[in-house]
Amino acid sequence: MPSDTRILIVDDHEDTLYALESALAPLGYQLSRATSGDEALKQVLRGQVGLLLLDVRMPGVSGLEVVRYMRRVEQTQHIPVILLTGFGADHELTTTAFGLGVADLVLKPVDPWALRTKVRYLYDAHRRHLALEREVRRLRALTGEHTETAAHPRPGLPHIDARVPTQRPMGAHAGELEKDRT
Repeated sequence: MPSDTRILIVDDHEDTLYALESALAPLGYQLSRATSGDEALKQVLRGQVGLLLLDVRMPGVSGLEVVRYMRRVEQTQHIPVILLTGFGADHELTTTAFGLGVADLVLKPVDPWALRTKVRYLYDAHRRHLALEREVRRLRALTGEHTETAAHPRPGLPHIDARVPTQRPMGAHAGELEKDRT
């Protein structure tokens, strides 16, 4: 993940934004904020967001609507989201949130230590996931280069389409295997 990737904190109350920023500051990650669902979507679509802390109930576009939209867009569908609610987690909210692939649902007021632990784990896991994706793309590109030169294969390497025959135990023939089963 690029070094300018950040954690986006979204809430319509300034005091909550300040409290969340203060709780996450010891982690040393780059933080940004948004005060509405619309603003959050704009920042997420611009890229460089590695984790989203998102209030559920906001005027205009709600947190759940932001997540629904993010999950439909390829570039944002794998960004981890922690939903925050001050109204308690009812069964419908929990079912909907986890059905949308939300990583966690946290009740306000937030325990700073628990939040830092969750954020560190999710943010770092997402960074590792993106690094693995980059490595897979790099390896596929290298493999693509080798398949283009298939007319001149390296000695000792099987062709990528080579079929591996089924293996039998050493010295076993079909008849001997049948005897062993009886």
